[in-house]
Order: sequence, then structure tokens, then C-alpha cells
Amino acid sequence: MAINQYYQVPKLEEYSERFKDFFKFKRENGILEVKMHTKDGPVKWSYQFHHALAELWTVIGHDKENEVLILTSTGDKWINEWDVESFKEVEQSPDDDKRFDVQIYDTLKIVENFINDIEIPTIAVINGKGIHWEMCMMSDITLCTPDFVLQDDHFGMDSGHVPGDGMGLCLQEILGIKRGNYAMLTCEAIDAQKCLELGAVNEVVERENIVDRAWEIAGDIMKKSRSCRRLTHYICARPWKSVIERDFRIHVLSEMYSFNLSHSEHDFEYIKYD
Repeated sequence: MAINQYYQVPKLEEYSERFKDFFKFKRENGILEVKMHTKDGPVKWSYQFHHALAELWTVIGHDKENEVLILTSTGDKWINEWDVESFKEVEQSPDDDKRFDVQIYDTLKIVENFINDIEIPTIAVINGKGIHWEMCMMSDITLCTPDFVLQDDHFGMDSGHVPGDGMGLCLQEILGIKRGNYAMLTCEAIDAQKCLELGAVNEVVERENIVDRAWEIAGDIMKKSRSCRRLTHYICARPWKSVIERDFRIHVLSEMYSFNLSHSEHDFEYIKYD
């Protein structure tokens, strides 16, 4: 009996339409480029976008025609704008289940699904300053533009937020415990060249060339057999699978528990990457 009688494999033309408000897709020879956007411009971070990311990784992972993933964003910033009203809609909601689904469940699944559901080589293209670069740090290969800054501002907000959504975890894992802790508690800004020296990124590439460079690397990866590509990715992702299983949920729960204890809201005025 055919497997598709029980499970319909996702088709690019279907999910590109489903997610068109948040992502643009381009696939050639098995290489899938996903470009984040909001209304064809730079990403405006919202809870709707938040939820879409969590769903997208599972869909991409189930499409066997995807062999290498390139993830990037639109414009000259990574994620640098916020939909304030969408955040307030959830943060001020009297519905405990709604707050749980968005603040905890989706926050967990953005990272967990990226690591656990995508079983192909991943290349992150960070096209400028911004937040929520945890997916980029967890990618197999990470490229960034010269103006990228590795920084987690959570602790520096006026009310103080626990850096638990994944960026703090990446700082500890990539920089080491002492340097990672320092970066979280002081909101240290680490420039692109220093990121390269510390091993947080693999290459620093000018913006006009960075996506082409990712496609060049992806093309070289595609010269290997499917089994070689995918099994090598398993090895690349294994340390992240381990640390996420061990630590990520306590990071997220600590952030959200503190967030609700202090009755705070996201401080959008504090976080600026000009």
C-alpha cells in the first residue's frame, strides 16, 4: 500500500502559498532558499510570524525535494522591527491558554523544530544587525555581513528580561560559559570580525555577495550523495540536539516565568539596531 495514502508529502507550490505573508521561496537543484519578509520588506517581528516559523521548519523537513537549506532575510537588517500591537494582543490577554501557546509553546518549537525536523545541511545568511539570530548560530554554516553584531539585549531592558529564548543558550554554547554569561549580563556587543575570530560565524561577506556565496557553498554540498549530505548534517546538528534537550526548556520557562512575575511587556524602545 502506497505511503501517500496515509501521509501527503508537502509540495513547495503549496506551502509557498501558505506562508507567502512571511517567507519567499526559491529552489534549484534541491537547494531551498527561504527569505523572511514582511510585506516584501524587512521582517517585522510579530506573534503571527513567530508561529509561522515554528510550523515552517516541520513542513520544510518533510519535503524530500529539499536537500540544502539557505535561510536569509530581506533588506539590510536581519530582524529589526516589531509589531507592537500583536505582542500586546497576547501579553495583555486574559486567556492563559493563548499566552501559553504563543509565549511558551511556539517559542520552544521555533528552535526545537529547526533542529529536530530539518535533517539536511543548513546555511544561515545574516544580512545585517538584528535579533533572534539563534537559528543562524545553530545552522551548520553561518555567514554574516560586516555590520552584524552578536548581542542579546534582554537583561538590559528597563525592567530586565531573562535571556531565555535561545540567544543566551547560543552565547553559552558558542562562546563558552564564562564569556557567554558575561555577554548576557552586560549585553556585550560583539562585531562581525570578532565573531569570526571567536568561531561564532564562518565567513564575513559583503552584503551584495553574501547570498551568492551561500549558493556556492550549497552547490558544493550538493555534489555529494544524499546519504553523505544528510548523515554529515546529523553529526553537525548532534551537539545542538543535545544542548536543546538538556537546557532549552528551562531557559524558555525561566524567561516566561520572570516575564509574568514582573508583569512586564516587551520594551520595544530599548532594542534598536541603527
